[in-house]
Amino acid sequence: MTPTIRPARLDAAGLAADAAACAAVYAPYVTGTATSFEDVPPSPAQMAGRISAASATHAWLVAETSGGDVVGYAYGTPFRARPAYRWSTEVSVYLATDAPRRTGAGRALYERLLATLADRGYHRAIAGIALPNDASVGLHRALGFTESGVERRVGFKLGSWHDVLRMQRDLQAEPDAVPDDPR
Repeated sequence: MTPTIRPARLDAAGLAADAAACAAVYAPYVTGTATSFEDVPPSPAQMAGRISAASATHAWLVAETSGGDVVGYAYGTPFRARPAYRWSTEVSVYLATDAPRRTGAGRALYERLLATLADRGYHRAIAGIALPNDASVGLHRALGFTESGVERRVGFKLGSWHDVLRMQRDLQAEPDAVPDDPR
């Protein structure tokens, strides 16, 4: 069964109530794979800061089972810091490594995330995928992302160099129109 997709929850103090669950989903990608180029998994407090920042300007969504367990998340963040890039967003999705595969959770997270970002005025979504990662490349292709380039040997992790595939997808029907400012 496909989990429920919802915005990450913030508590009364503005801290992300889902931070510990998202940190737990992400940690195995940091410690055991080259999917993430981080070396140390973020703490729940650090993850709360990330969720709060992304939620304020872009979006952070979680996939929750009927039992209330967070089994994945997807988010959008600024693509680059300079003002001309403000209509583009970098997106990522992570599913719990012990969650069943091919349930539609990744697709459901991304479809909702991309629609949310489009509604907020973002023009283009950009993803960076550390290679090899056939499952992620396949998901992005299935959702309409196209390859825009490969950054060769840019990340060194787990004893070897890794390429990063860049993929992108338009979020607006008229990408060449003068956009409203998403901020």
